[in-house]
Amino acid sequence: MSILETVKNLFAKPYQSVDVTRAKELLADGAVLLDVRGDAEWRAGHAPKAKHLELGQLSTRLGELPTGRTVVTICRSGMRSASAAKTLSQHGIPAATLSGGMQAWQRAGEPVVAKGGGPGRVA
Repeated sequence: MSILETVKNLFAKPYQSVDVTRAKELLADGAVLLDVRGDAEWRAGHAPKAKHLELGQLSTRLGELPTGRTVVTICRSGMRSASAAKTLSQHGIPAATLSGGMQAWQRAGEPVVAKGGGPGRVA
């Protein structure tokens, strides 16, 4: 391995960053969408099939995630979800983060529902 390849590997992300289109493809192939935002943000609006697990609880609740499936993480803008994807990857869970988060999801025309199923908003 060359020095350049070694350096690239040192700084390579252990997860994918995906856009909404690719996230939907992963979900169609059996991936899980994991919303890592806070409770108030989740209640205001989330993707209809997303599971909710706050970022601060992720490390202690990894056992609640399905095994053998890619987890696509999502937050408001993509920062917390990138952190979550990194954590998942470090625990051997295949992960991707949705670039742009719920804001990108909503801009792409994807549905956002509030807790209880009514129309939601990204908070």
